[in-house]
Amino acid sequence: MSAPHTKRICQIIKLKPECADKYKEVHRNVWPGVLNAIRRYHIVDYSINHYPQLDLLIANFKYTGSDFEKDMKAIGDDEETQRWWRLTDSMQESFNDGASGSGKDIPWWTDVEEVFRFEGGSSA
Repeated sequence: MSAPHTKRICQIIKLKPECADKYKEVHRNVWPGVLNAIRRYHIVDYSINHYPQLDLLIANFKYTGSDFEKDMKAIGDDEETQRWWRLTDSMQESFNDGASGSGKDIPWWTDVEEVFRFEGGSSA
């Protein structure tokens, strides 16, 4: 069960079809500094799924810190993460008008509204 302070995030972006194999390849060996930044700034249970019929990437993660905006800015200020984003952003197309890349004023990935959640637990 999620802790009360956990924020769950789901985001989508378009993957350029000609980049699908390369995108999957680089994600088999995510750079250690990128993983360290994700961990350091309270992101857990992070996954990215690919739905090729719509060229769609779907990211899900949980944020367990206390200041989401501050921690996301800190990730964006991390030099290795910036290099990673330059690599991966080139394989993607944002759904957000005017977006020019990760870590900029206009979000690169699009937040998706959660419409249902069941976490299990005891049956009545």
